Amino acid sequence: MSEIRLEKAAYGVNGREILFPLTLTLDERRIGVVGRNGSGKSTFARLLAGLIAPTGGAVTVGGDDLFANRKAALARVGILFQNPDHQIIFPTCGEEVSFGLVQQGRKDAEAAARSALAEIGKEHWWDRPVGTLSGGQRHLLCLVSVLAMAPEWLILDEPFAGLDIPTTRALHARLAALPQRVVMISHDPAALKGFDRVIWLEAGAVAADGPAGEVLARFRAAMEGEGDDLTDLAG
Repeated sequence: MSEIRLEKAAYGVNGREILFPLTLTLDERRIGVVGRNGSGKSTFARLLAGLIAPTGGAVTVGGDDLFANRKAALARVGILFQNPDHQIIFPTCGEEVSFGLVQQGRKDAEAAARSALAEIGKEHWWDRPVGTLSGGQRHLLCLVSVLAMAPEWLILDEPFAGLDIPTTRALHARLAALPQRVVMISHDPAALKGFDRVIWLEAGAVAADGPAGEVLARFRAAMEGEGDDLTDLAG
């Protein structure tokens, strides 16, 4: 399976650096990314998925530049956003699941989409309006839509944000069983328990990178050691 490589990859906008040059090789089965708000986590996720191009250096997956090669991107990487409403673009579930398969040039797009819904016992969703789904169901629809394209990697940007405990557990179990390699962005260290590797981003740079238990312990200690003075937010 392909690896993700960042070679001095950086990203900035309007003269502000969001990610400083990063050189990383990602090839573990489960990789977590933690960091406080504004640390560059979501930008990192979008770089990996090829949704944005680095403003310096390079990001490749299996040797392919996914921003430049959208056909390769569809086969290599799927991304699940924190808010499913930022991802869903069609009025019915069937259309939403079919879209990526059509983009891949699949002649059996409809049959494959129906099969993807049937695999999770949701074949009756085919004509269902997306607007009638709950938040957890929309997350599931996005996951099914991405998985139908059989990507090698899944990039998950805060996939459990705003979900209730039963829905979180169900989606967590579903994700844990997937054969794809996963990069999960999370503010919650508990969500990354059992991962192979964790990268801690701090102000656009890597503060720590290594075994999950070790990095998460350092991250927790740093976050718990900070003050709770709300006046700090004024800066």
